[in-house]
Amino acid sequence: MSDQPARAPHHELVVVANRLPVDARTLPDGATEWVTSPGGLVTAMESVMRTVDSGAWVGWAGSPGDAPEPFEADGMSLFPVRLEQEEVERYYEGFSNATLWPLYHDVIVDPEFHRTWWDAYLSANQRFARSAAAVTAQGGTIWVHDYQLQLVPRMIRDERSDVRIGFFNHIPFPPVELFSQLPKRNAILRGLLGADLIGFQRESDSLNFVAAVRRLLGYHVDGMTISVPGLGAAPMREVLVQTFPISIDSAAVSALTEDPQIRERAAQLRRDMGDPKKVVLGVDRLDYTKGIRHRLKAWGELLNDGSIDPQDTVMIQVATPSRERVEAYRQLRDEVELTVGRINGEHAPIGRPAVSYQHHSFDRRDMTALFMAADVVLVTALRDGMNLVAKEYVASRPDLRGVLVLSEFAGAADELRAAVLVNPHDIDELKAAILKALAMPEDEQEGAMRSLRHQVMEHDVQSWAHDFLSRLEEAGRPEEQGPAVIRLSGDELSSPEQIEQSLAAFARIPRLLIASDFDGVIAPIVSDRDAVQPEQRSLTALRELAGLPSVAVALVSGRALADLDSHTHMPSSVVLVGSHGAEVGALPPWMQAEVLDQSALAMNDAKAELLEQVTAHLERIARAHPGTEVERKPTAAVLHTRNAKGRGGLNATDAALEYGFSLPEVTVTPGKEVVEFAVVHTSKGAAVETLARASAADAWLYLGDDVTDESVFARLGEQDLGIKVGEGDTAAALRVADTEAARDVLERLLTLRSERG
Repeated sequence: MSDQPARAPHHELVVVANRLPVDARTLPDGATEWVTSPGGLVTAMESVMRTVDSGAWVGWAGSPGDAPEPFEADGMSLFPVRLEQEEVERYYEGFSNATLWPLYHDVIVDPEFHRTWWDAYLSANQRFARSAAAVTAQGGTIWVHDYQLQLVPRMIRDERSDVRIGFFNHIPFPPVELFSQLPKRNAILRGLLGADLIGFQRESDSLNFVAAVRRLLGYHVDGMTISVPGLGAAPMREVLVQTFPISIDSAAVSALTEDPQIRERAAQLRRDMGDPKKVVLGVDRLDYTKGIRHRLKAWGELLNDGSIDPQDTVMIQVATPSRERVEAYRQLRDEVELTVGRINGEHAPIGRPAVSYQHHSFDRRDMTALFMAADVVLVTALRDGMNLVAKEYVASRPDLRGVLVLSEFAGAADELRAAVLVNPHDIDELKAAILKALAMPEDEQEGAMRSLRHQVMEHDVQSWAHDFLSRLEEAGRPEEQGPAVIRLSGDELSSPEQIEQSLAAFARIPRLLIASDFDGVIAPIVSDRDAVQPEQRSLTALRELAGLPSVAVALVSGRALADLDSHTHMPSSVVLVGSHGAEVGALPPWMQAEVLDQSALAMNDAKAELLEQVTAHLERIARAHPGTEVERKPTAAVLHTRNAKGRGGLNATDAALEYGFSLPEVTVTPGKEVVEFAVVHTSKGAAVETLARASAADAWLYLGDDVTDESVFARLGEQDLGIKVGEGDTAAALRVADTEAARDVLERLLTLRSERG
């Protein structure tokens, strides 16, 4: 199943996140109901989506296997992305949460590095990017979220230069010394730099990212603006980095405190605890970054030394289940439960715990009641992008009572300066902060909470989202040209009836140009390029088509002209075009040779020297990755990775593309297991368009299978016919399966045109 329908509607604003903003719930009759998720991002986007004509959200639906069909919810069009079970394990649980998460959180636990996880991360990001690109309107805005999708901005940029792209990182970005440990670190940076605006929670995160770009990529940085060179001859872009601390729906949380049922629930909670004098609350995902172990250690010591009387004071620890398939999280759960059991065994009064441990989720209403019941809330994260629990507690206290103990390593500490700030690694300091909070007089509580509430109520999640998108609109300068048209997605084949109808209509046009790629269309792709075996019936069909009146025929290939000629042995009636248009063979006498633009073929000494330098560098890359090889052409050098060993093809391609950023005078074209470096600017599309003019064709047909053939399909006119051979998104209007199907197309076209007389 493809991730998107072939003709998906286009949307003005598209949000891309790992998860959709809804969760599936199975009803008693077996039907599926989609329920809006309670997260802050969902809340923020709801208000933003109301300001646009058409909004969409691309994300995973939460279950491995085939994705549900696109559907509507809360005024948004939702486009589920497919993730197989192995991808969930390697992309999400693996690279995202066992590699990136610990590395980005100061290596509190050791990150794991596995190359297969990177492969899955790469392929999953490609799927999210393709889905987003396919549903965004021309000139639209795409907002990508969080560390699971750091490659998506550049992937979208490569396909859709017309859109604005924003990226927001919800977790910290590490210092360059830590980030440098990450394999594929430069690929992550380049992925993020596909965005026009990159947002972080804290100023330190923004500075860390800019420092990594400067040191690892060597790009020019002016303040928080990064100059990003284009690949090869592509133009330079400017990317803005800025801090946007996220918030909550403050007014909605505060309003819940007026609900009589929630007020009663808060009172009942204290009664259930035996009406203690003080209730201390911790609310966290069960994650090693949250400092739960440090908090429990401090609490246990306070009980041991008699500083806290368990008869008077009780602690509630909510630990929401999280990533329980990841080993580090299972170990943390075991440790926390053992610690809670030991504290209760040693200190709990009869009938009441010293620590009430709640290992389950609470809904918004119950959570508000907990906040209202708590005299002190402990947010002791060892490292946190923001921590919205701190802001939720403040929004839940319009009575101006309660004390927030807040880690200085949480992003919220930058804004909530009136909290009791603490270094949670210092257990003695943490114990002192807890005692200070428990003893704080009401007038002091009121002054601190008034300051905290002013910050939280004035800067809510809606203003965060609008601030980001407003800045993105200023920063993003979409290119004038329209998006690359995608007429077909995935691998669904055109019906025989559709192909027959299209060929019949094309055959009736007076003057035609019929052109085709070679490898993958006329000849099956093989690992040894010299051993290629073209489909002889296809070559025969092309020869015979070239002999019909008012029909011009061409083979257009990335191969060098001499190489193409040696494998096809075509007569002079068939025009051979090599090196993606940089070489043109002999023309039939009736073709207007003066129309062909020969200027692109002009090689001078400087270009020849540059080509030698490029070729030598690619050969060094090939030597480092066994199985890769370099093909020399008259105006280009091509790195072929089809025969690379293991992961060598991906690594060689990465090395070649990284090199391409340093070549402002070279056209770099990635294709199927190839990267071509041309010192003269040519394309198959320009070549076909020129041949059509030279042959005075009223329309042309082109068969192609590669990324490089999209430059032809992108130029399709009203009567022209593009046929994609094989799978993949394409601007062609028709798709056939393979070289045999392409042969059938050529033979059928020959029959139809011959019958026309």
